Amino acid sequence: MSQRTDIRDARRWVVKVGSALLTDDGRGLDEAMIANLVRQLAELRASGSEVVLVSSGAVAAGIVRLGWSSRPHLIHELQAAAAVGQSVLVQSYETAFKAHGIASAQVLLSHDDITARDRYLNARAALNTLLRLGVIPVINENDTVVTDEIRFGDNDTLAALVANLIDADALLLLTDQEGLFDADPRHQPGATLVSECDVHDVALDAMAGEGGALGRGGMVTKLRAARLAARSGTETLIASGRTAGIVASATGGEVVGTWLRTGKRPEAARKQWLASMVKTEGSVELDDGAVRVLRDSGRSLLPVGVRAVTGNFSRGDMVSCRDSVGREVARGLANYGAAETRRIMGSPSAAIEEILGYQGEEELIHRDNLVLV
Repeated sequence: MSQRTDIRDARRWVVKVGSALLTDDGRGLDEAMIANLVRQLAELRASGSEVVLVSSGAVAAGIVRLGWSSRPHLIHELQAAAAVGQSVLVQSYETAFKAHGIASAQVLLSHDDITARDRYLNARAALNTLLRLGVIPVINENDTVVTDEIRFGDNDTLAALVANLIDADALLLLTDQEGLFDADPRHQPGATLVSECDVHDVALDAMAGEGGALGRGGMVTKLRAARLAARSGTETLIASGRTAGIVASATGGEVVGTWLRTGKRPEAARKQWLASMVKTEGSVELDDGAVRVLRDSGRSLLPVGVRAVTGNFSRGDMVSCRDSVGREVARGLANYGAAETRRIMGSPSAAIEEILGYQGEEELIHRDNLVLV
């Protein structure tokens, strides 16, 4: 059994908690569970880690708050329940975190916010700023307007995409199951918990196979989420949120739950993901100094190093970076559109606000969003 040093050393965590845990299996918000979870997250943060919480439970909380006896089937009624329940859910978290002197922030996302490249940059910057300020973001799907997620309830995928977004070291999926078993433990008492496995092992697909309406404790979506998270080098743990002290045990590297290993360094995995975005929407010509900085120092591309702009790219588009003879040296996601880049090229970052009338990012392409070719 290998040591879980990759887990123990993780410092940026995304923790996802399912609605079955938070709502006492649909009977309304379990305030004691929320208080217990928040206490554990506060302890994790106090240990020096950054924490982002992805929380289900809004629809279930709204159904109870509205006095409905059963979950509705009409989309607009589900949306109404989400709208009502979200305020109840966030209020519960705010109260619980405040007791530990921690500020929390509600962040409602749709998948487009973290898969569309322009909105990806906005969401990434906002979450990184909240973490820098010591705030714990509480993220949920924007169920009031996004019908797909209400229909499928897949916050596991959302949590994985958030892990990609902020370059999380690890993703903890808290569920009402101990982890992933090699067979359905509800029907096969001899089923064995998978302690750890490579996330891309094809044998996992059969283990997580459909065992019910949502698979074996939702394991189909959790495996899919773990593989999504792996593209930015994020390690994934699946564990039971009902186990006492589970957050400390899991994040401390104890052998609990199921660890789905990536086998890759986070930086290499993220660069590989960026490199897979083969389509570029334009290019920028760099001076010799900027080319040296990118090649030798791995630093960000600043506007001052740009000599010319080609194409009509938008903020968030993949842009090719070329030297004075047209050779591509790097590519990355632009923080400014082509029109803005033409105005600020050759200028120091301190002049951006004066030129554009507002202060955006200092970098034209941040080093985290840039890959050498």
